[in-house]
Amino acid sequence: MSRQRNPQLWVVRWFIRSTSALLNISYTRSQAFESASMCKELKTRVLRIPPQRQQQEWTEVLSATVTALKAGQVVAVPTDTIYGLACVAQNSSAVHRVYDIKGRNGDKPLAICVGEIQDIYRFCKVSVNEELLSDLLPGPVTLVLERSATLNADLNPFTKLIGVRIPDHPFMRRLCQMCGEPLALTSANVSAQTSTVAANEFEDLWPSLAVVVDGGPIGDKSRLGSTVVDLSVCGRYRIIRPGCALSATVKVLEGKYGLLEDPVNQ
Repeated sequence: MSRQRNPQLWVVRWFIRSTSALLNISYTRSQAFESASMCKELKTRVLRIPPQRQQQEWTEVLSATVTALKAGQVVAVPTDTIYGLACVAQNSSAVHRVYDIKGRNGDKPLAICVGEIQDIYRFCKVSVNEELLSDLLPGPVTLVLERSATLNADLNPFTKLIGVRIPDHPFMRRLCQMCGEPLALTSANVSAQTSTVAANEFEDLWPSLAVVVDGGPIGDKSRLGSTVVDLSVCGRYRIIRPGCALSATVKVLEGKYGLLEDPVNQ
């Protein structure tokens, strides 16, 4: 009877109910797709490694991290200085992914990380003797050398130089050895307010990473990062970044090997 008395009002109410139902369905489906996307995005594995004295328990973490790296993923790892984002340097798409995650300018170079001194000769043209390399590495030092043709041309294509590291961290060294390839490396953390750095400081990046290896806080002078020194010119050195091992590095370069500081730094 109410429909007969006011058919127009009934039509309006029916339209509102129908539209609301459709909107609700649409909203629910949208939420479902959004949730599925978020779940897909948040597949990050946060793996904690025990203290160094329990290295035998690192097997599972190493295996998962190597698998992710070889699949072209980006991971976060502890080093002897600060936490870093790493990928296989020979994988161009993975290198581009690192820049995307960091929101980093494409003309800022990435360093490479290797496990052994001999690996440096594969990817760099070394202008100093091996004893000098062994005096500085493993350690909190990045050596800048001329790159070899073996290194991925898409990694820092704007320069003929490459920074190379062997962190004094057993997990990182073993990771590089297991991968069998150089890892492109850049810092993960962005703040410098305390004397130590921990994995949770860059949690905003975690959803973009395949694996986060939590090695606990890294302290002392690690906030300064590695000392970066250019050794690409025979007989000379140039400090690019003082870092946390400046005095010890200069002592080796000048005191033991008689290298001269590049005039551009004087």
